[in-house]
Amino acid sequence: MNTIASPLPQEPRPLPTTISEYLEQLRAALRGADPAMVQDALYDAEEYLRSELAEQSGRSEAEVIAAVAGSYGAPEEVADIYRETEVTVNRALRPPQPPKRRSLAGRFFGVVADPYTYGSLFYMLLALATGTFYFSWVVTGASLSAGLLILIVGIPLLLLFLMSVRLLSLVEGRIVEVLLGVRMPRRPLYTQRDKPWLTRLGELFTDWRTWTAMGYLLLMLPLGTAYFSVAVTLLALAVALIVAPAALMLGHAGAFSLDGVNVIPSSPYWLWPVCLLVGVLLLFATLHLARFIGRFHGWLAKELLVRDPVV
Repeated sequence: MNTIASPLPQEPRPLPTTISEYLEQLRAALRGADPAMVQDALYDAEEYLRSELAEQSGRSEAEVIAAVAGSYGAPEEVADIYRETEVTVNRALRPPQPPKRRSLAGRFFGVVADPYTYGSLFYMLLALATGTFYFSWVVTGASLSAGLLILIVGIPLLLLFLMSVRLLSLVEGRIVEVLLGVRMPRRPLYTQRDKPWLTRLGELFTDWRTWTAMGYLLLMLPLGTAYFSVAVTLLALAVALIVAPAALMLGHAGAFSLDGVNVIPSSPYWLWPVCLLVGVLLLFATLHLARFIGRFHGWLAKELLVRDPVV
């Protein structure tokens, strides 16, 4: 009789001896996870290990890692905890989802029950202000830094400007996550502090996410202008069509002068319900468009602002 041999239990992976090795193992254990969540996990892990190393002065990194392995966990255990926590937090923070409707009318008018519809619409209106600020900051900072590079003060100014780009990308990510519902980093991009400071400064230039974030901030001005114009124009037109019948019934029609005689234009009564119907349909179509733009912009922000730490 043939028996199937059970797989041998895998031996536990030895603990890393340095913080860099710990972070590398944590990155490997989180392979395939959301890049924003991976960035947060790496930042938290390094912050915790560095603080423990500072408190336990005189002990090596290997001794500190071995001492905190029981409380904080090995890289594989930390990865599992973050995956489980991510699911729990997403369920807790995500607003109630509207029930799925099968009919065409239900899907069309059901957009009002999606909270991210209003978040996307508000983001479209806010994008003009944020886009103008981002564009002004990047253009001013880049031109000022480039112009002063011939002086010694230009180099630290350029470094400060690049770090401010990362800070602005983190702020923009929080806005995108709250209003558009796309998971973005909640921690800054981690840096291994045991690297020489020249190497860490050089990573500001070699990290392509620095430049994609800068491109995103520049792109926000035309996108914000387009978002704002579309939202205001369509909303104003929809509201005007909805209230037009009531305004005509109350006699608040527009008037113009012709050879000194005030003329009040009249419209056929059958056109009033048509205006109301077109206005309502346009309003709901605008909400659908806002939701689509919110999803598109969330995807764009994810691509340009979040660095995939798992390579």
